[in-house]
Amino acid sequence: MKVPKDLKALQRMGIKAEKIDALRVTIETPDEIIIIESPMVMKTSFAGQEAIVVSGGETKVEKKGEQQKVEIKDEDVKFVMEQTGKPENEVREALVKANGDIAKAIMILNGQES
Repeated sequence: MKVPKDLKALQRMGIKAEKIDALRVTIETPDEIIIIESPMVMKTSFAGQEAIVVSGGETKVEKKGEQQKVEIKDEDVKFVMEQTGKPENEVREALVKANGDIAKAIMILNGQES
């Protein structure tokens, strides 16, 4: 795997950096939900502290309490099916229940969350 130039610079400074291949990042505040599609995500660690940096991507902000229609993307369904071995209808139900959160849907399908 080729290490990007920015990662090499961080590593020379003693900072461990790893790119995370994220599809979506969801941030929930008391009043709103911030959804970032196709972000660039880096996990760094230095002196025992970890940080996750999210940049780029398309951002959508939803107010809590508004009727939210969950948009389930076909690529998300396919990915979750591959990860869990579950049929499409179960995967779609889990993604709706998880409000489109892929990791949460996988946990639901694996019986780790209700």
